[in-house]
Amino acid sequence: MTHKVHPKALRIGVTKDWASKGFYEKDFSTFLKEDYEIRSFLMELLREIGIERIEIERSSEEIGIIIYSARPGLIIGRGGEGVKKLKEKIEKKIRAGSKDDKRKVRLEIKEVKDPWLSASLAAQDIARQLEKRIPYRKVVKQALYKIAMHKEVKGVRIQVSGRLNGIEIARSEHFQQGQLKRETIRADFDYGFEMARCSYGAIGIKVFIYKGEKF
Repeated sequence: MTHKVHPKALRIGVTKDWASKGFYEKDFSTFLKEDYEIRSFLMELLREIGIERIEIERSSEEIGIIIYSARPGLIIGRGGEGVKKLKEKIEKKIRAGSKDDKRKVRLEIKEVKDPWLSASLAAQDIARQLEKRIPYRKVVKQALYKIAMHKEVKGVRIQVSGRLNGIEIARSEHFQQGQLKRETIRADFDYGFEMARCSYGAIGIKVFIYKGEKF
């Protein structure tokens, strides 16, 4: 029997790095929960903007949050006003548990130059179109073509699962182009998952982008 593992978690320390870094030994469970809450809060708040990933760097006196987005201008706002407001919201969220918390929040916004080289952003785009009731085959094939046309991409696989096109019986379908070495640990894989919340039910979208091997 096969054992399913997360494509990124499997490759940490080989081709991927941790999304959270810093001092966690003192109160690991509390900080881990805090990281999860920060990520969930920001992903929900900035869902329409398109967030690829959120990295967190911790020190004893500071929490550094780095947001990678395809449209950073919408987060930054005029004269950096958007960043200030977002920073205040994060600080309020962190200090909700303890008023004595004096840790500073450092916020950085970085641009993702090509959204179609990011599995997370590609999955989000597919989800938004499915929520508008566009036929899934058309959406997935367009996304497959846009990803595969890049020179860096050796192979791509898109999987959709659920009540596709509103049909009563749920099923899973996948579309693939090029080579995919998902079982190889040194394979440079970008993996993204998103859920489309349609009127007839939820549809899960998985995107695998293979960019060759790292030695």
